[in-house]
Amino acid sequence: MSSAAARAPLRPGIPPRKVARFPLSVPVDVTVLRSGVADTVPGRLVDVCEGGLAAVLAADLHPGDAVGVQLRLPEMGVALQAKAIIRHRAALRYGMEFLSLSPEHQAMIRYWIDSVDPRPVGRVAATGAVPGTAGRARTSRFLPGKKLRRVLWLALAVAAVVGCIVSWQWYRTWRELESRVPARPADQKMPRVRVPAELMQQQLIHKVDPIYPQTAIERSIQGMVLLHVVIARDGTVLELRPVSGPGELAQAAVDAVKWWRFRPYLVNGEPVEVETQLAIEFRPQ
Repeated sequence: MSSAAARAPLRPGIPPRKVARFPLSVPVDVTVLRSGVADTVPGRLVDVCEGGLAAVLAADLHPGDAVGVQLRLPEMGVALQAKAIIRHRAALRYGMEFLSLSPEHQAMIRYWIDSVDPRPVGRVAATGAVPGTAGRARTSRFLPGKKLRRVLWLALAVAAVVGCIVSWQWYRTWRELESRVPARPADQKMPRVRVPAELMQQQLIHKVDPIYPQTAIERSIQGMVLLHVVIARDGTVLELRPVSGPGELAQAAVDAVKWWRFRPYLVNGEPVEVETQLAIEFRPQ
């Protein structure tokens, strides 16, 4: 190992990397299960590679937590989605390792790296050991009375100063990351998009089954009700109307689907309104 590499310090709290990462500042959504309910946390990407990524998140996650990651690389028309695990944390910066990244998404990352040719960030360590720590002896000294109190007060003062510095650095880093993202005019609204029903079924996170009307059962009325649905940016049902199907079953379908909830549909990392059609089938048991 060269002397320059030996002198290069690692960022506190972040272990040496096996693969070089490349800087990228785009929105990223991290999904984590909380009490069995999927919770999506927005954040900002810091760097990425085929093995994982680093991101700044306004969330309380811990090493070992399994999460879902979704982001969109620049100039790429398809969002990158993968499962990952939190490997380390430093303040609100999280390092994640991909657990399941498809060959297509790996090729997408390689293509982006080759096309923009960014400089890798940090240093790739040859071993898992942090330079400069081997053979360092630990010593302790017991300080009596006033000296001990002075040391404790000094330690508290230093901790307070370090906390202020960390908070200031976090605020400056976040502002810097935000400044790299092109601003969109406040009055510019993302247009509504049409999405196939099969894809929206994959976004469904809360479903209420329709109640089969008793009158329809007695008259042996069955069939399929087709609904035109508009889903808001937060995943709630915004508009709903029957398109076809038995009239006796249409209201039951509407009463059920209006309580459905979907994961927000993202375009270029931003949630948009979705227009789709959903089919609700009624069959007697």
